[in-house]
Amino acid sequence: MKKIKLLTLVALGLMLMYGCKDVQEQQPVQSFDEIVASRRSVRNYDASKTISEEQVADLIMTAMEAPSWANQQPTKYYVAMDPEKVAAIKDLIGEGNKRNTAGAPVMIVSTYIKSRSGFFRGQAANEIGEGWGAYDNGLSNAFFILKARERGFDTLIMGMRDSDALRNLLDIPEDECIMAVISLGYRALDPVRPARKPLNEVVKFF
Repeated sequence: MKKIKLLTLVALGLMLMYGCKDVQEQQPVQSFDEIVASRRSVRNYDASKTISEEQVADLIMTAMEAPSWANQQPTKYYVAMDPEKVAAIKDLIGEGNKRNTAGAPVMIVSTYIKSRSGFFRGQAANEIGEGWGAYDNGLSNAFFILKARERGFDTLIMGMRDSDALRNLLDIPEDECIMAVISLGYRALDPVRPARKPLNEVVKFF
């Protein structure tokens, strides 16, 4: 009986020892504030690093958790990972953005389905109308880029693009509004953080 008790104590000791070792070796979890503070609009990517389809899917799953009008979830993502497709998209976002995203391995076109968010029985619920679809798309994209940063990736959201050519290239339906193009990759340089407005310029408390 004493021998069984001794072996049990030894086993428990080993479990505790290795359990503590595993905890110590884990990477520290970033806080939300740390993720926000390290996020930048990156315009210089490390072309030697790649991203997998599974990793992109993980980011989109988080983007799908964003709130939307009446849970319409109008946002869609068209993800280009094939080098030819990536290059074709980069040709459609202007020369400046093409240079900025030269090393990014993934290019994503973000859209929203028209006349869903902000509409009730086919009629705009208020004066914003289609603006609610754009709003919901922006919320989803915000979740996407913050999750990307948590995973160690970097992004750039771009508005300059040839929407008609993108629609043809990616077979995007006519009932979807093309909003942004997002590059995804790893930063090659740390961008300088632009100054933010002081709080008293953006908020009023009543």
